[in-house]
Amino acid sequence: MFTKILIANRGEIACRVIKTAKRMGIATVAVYSDADRDALHVEMADEAVHIGAAPAAESYLQIDKIIAACKATGAQAVHPGYGFLSEREAFAKALKENGIVFIGPNPGAIAAMGDKIESKKAAAAAEVSTVPGFLGVIENPEHAVKIADEIGYPVMIKASAGGGGKGMRIAHSAGEVAEGFARARSEAASSFGDDRVFVEKFIVDPRHIEIQVLGDKHGNVIYLGERECSIQRRNQKVLEEAPSPLLDEATRRKMGEQAVALAKAVNYDSAGTVEFVAGQDKSFYFLEMNTRLQVEHPVTEMITGIDLVEQMIRVASGERLAISQADVKLDGWAVESRVYAEDPTRNFLPSTGRLVTYRPPSEGPDGEATVRNDTGVFEGGEISIYYDPMIAKLVTHAPTREAAIKAQARALDAFAIDGIRHNIPFVAAVMQHPRWIAGNLSTGFIAEEFPDGFSLPQPEGEIA
Repeated sequence: MFTKILIANRGEIACRVIKTAKRMGIATVAVYSDADRDALHVEMADEAVHIGAAPAAESYLQIDKIIAACKATGAQAVHPGYGFLSEREAFAKALKENGIVFIGPNPGAIAAMGDKIESKKAAAAAEVSTVPGFLGVIENPEHAVKIADEIGYPVMIKASAGGGGKGMRIAHSAGEVAEGFARARSEAASSFGDDRVFVEKFIVDPRHIEIQVLGDKHGNVIYLGERECSIQRRNQKVLEEAPSPLLDEATRRKMGEQAVALAKAVNYDSAGTVEFVAGQDKSFYFLEMNTRLQVEHPVTEMITGIDLVEQMIRVASGERLAISQADVKLDGWAVESRVYAEDPTRNFLPSTGRLVTYRPPSEGPDGEATVRNDTGVFEGGEISIYYDPMIAKLVTHAPTREAAIKAQARALDAFAIDGIRHNIPFVAAVMQHPRWIAGNLSTGFIAEEFPDGFSLPQPEGEIA
């Protein structure tokens, strides 16, 4: 087992990894930019190394500086968190070349799943259910229209190297395909330096359901149930829960076994997530595989009792999984709200500045429920313009979905933030929404239920 690891990240995920490492008796090294000199993850770690200017391209994305920090501190391994360098094959390779262990999957698995076209081919070869589509090179708009006509409308045009909702267009007609192809290709080139796009069938009223997998370096792979991530805006997740209110045990097993088959096909050896788009009829199709820890991993931890960061560290050190598929039991229900520094009344415009007040609800028991708050900020700290505006991930776990939702609503109500705008009023409104409570979800939920945007409710008796 490692005696010292470096966390190549910042914010709440860096703090999250440090907590588990400390519990395991492993010393930790933080890295920080100019903007994060006084950040919480720097304070929590045993050591901290400055790696550059505030922009991520000059600090957190600098592979050479991360490696230099490892060598200077004697860190034997690196946990990348999510985002930044977490899914860069070049980073995993560079660490290996320098005798440093990457706490994540092997470079081959990252490469196999990093290209959306190649990953779909791998999924089809592993007999994973895939969306009808064309995965070859599409030369021009006319070719795209011909393919769409054959598949049937609506279709989704997507960038092969895409992510975060960029390079995606839905088309309902030949004219929209031609226009969407040009736009998606242009956006893909500017965002990812790769203008390849593909076309696939768009599932109407879809749900976003993902399977957590965990593999070791000895060929063992298991799945840890599913997460429902259908509440999204602009293809970015807002609320997550585990398990999904849609799935039955038979569908869960089928999805899980397909996810494991794909992971084994690419020799996957860490925590990873296989994402599916699901129809309301429980049909499901492979979307992509994320070769890293997901933002929403806490809901899986809460219903399984398995610390995913600990498992990643143990697997990276060469240990065999101590958990078999038969050991995985889903207990109760967990709900997660992403608390962002953004203004939901102004189309979720990011908000920056000083956290004059930051008082999260108490973690621990709340009646039959449990409250967990993963965060990387503190009262008096700054929300920077340079990074993702996430403040915290508020998670509640209870014996039933209804109880977990009620606990989440109470916890959101107890959360006090001032000095910047935040989205707590919005997620609190969703918690009270009849459609959310009923579990009648789709990725179009926010657009359909808040078509004119979100406005703060007026106090009773006042005129708007």
